[in-house]
Amino acid sequence: MIDKGISQISHAQRRQLLRERLTKGRLVVAPGVFEMVSAKIADRMGFEALYMTGYGTVASYLGLPDAGLATYTDMVNRVSQFTRITQTPFICDGDTGYGGLLNVMHTVRGYEAAGACAIQLEDQEFPKKCGHMLGRRVIPTQDMVEKIRVAVQTREDRNFQIIARTDARTTLGLDEALRRAESYARAGADVLFVESPESVQEMEKIAQTFDLPLVANMVEGGRTPVLTFEQLQSIGYGLAIFPATAFLAAGAAMQSVYQTLLTDKSSTHVTQPLYDFQAFSTLMGFDWVSQFDQQFKTTDT
Repeated sequence: MIDKGISQISHAQRRQLLRERLTKGRLVVAPGVFEMVSAKIADRMGFEALYMTGYGTVASYLGLPDAGLATYTDMVNRVSQFTRITQTPFICDGDTGYGGLLNVMHTVRGYEAAGACAIQLEDQEFPKKCGHMLGRRVIPTQDMVEKIRVAVQTREDRNFQIIARTDARTTLGLDEALRRAESYARAGADVLFVESPESVQEMEKIAQTFDLPLVANMVEGGRTPVLTFEQLQSIGYGLAIFPATAFLAAGAAMQSVYQTLLTDKSSTHVTQPLYDFQAFSTLMGFDWVSQFDQQFKTTDT
């Protein structure tokens, strides 16, 4: 039998795994994945979950800022492709649900059918902005409560996790963000995401307030302190996402390589470590292509 490079673990199995892993007092680390090469590499590393970063996915897929420009169709397409080529449970950014309550219903159905194990929904006004930018505005609390209720009632698999994110901290303060998160928990959210706290003390207060699993968004250069695994676990976070680390590293590596090529007109002096070409070809699935060719080769007559 030819290995087609496509995962055999079911979406339901992945969702159950993720739900079991996201428990209070146990920290899951999920690296940001933003296009298919990063998905294939991260999937083979042994992580317990992967995170489809909206910022990175929009940048790599459309070459545009994460500012409400990507559509539901753009993003659900990426969800489907990510989950098709991987085995690790995927947590996927669903932005604001791409509209009103009917849109949220449609988005949850689409993301679940596409293989996501969790969807992250946020309370920003449309068009949304990156969670570590200034000037973000949020919708009324009750409007987001209704979105969470619709999301919970729409999912078919109880293991499909609803992550409720509030962006209220930056403009309205931490107390308002905590009040909103409490309302979202009562509405049925499985995981709470209080975006961009600005100190360790604020992170500790968030963790002391809730019993549900909490998301720590570790963005290098962002508004929240980037802490160690031990610090985050001690505070009480359940999920640490690192949405930007990989694409920032990839961007720096590509710029370095391209600069050398521009300057030297050759790769002979490239100092950036390179992935072995044969190993990369194996990663992309050329081994099973060779198997296919051997099994179905024809003899010229």
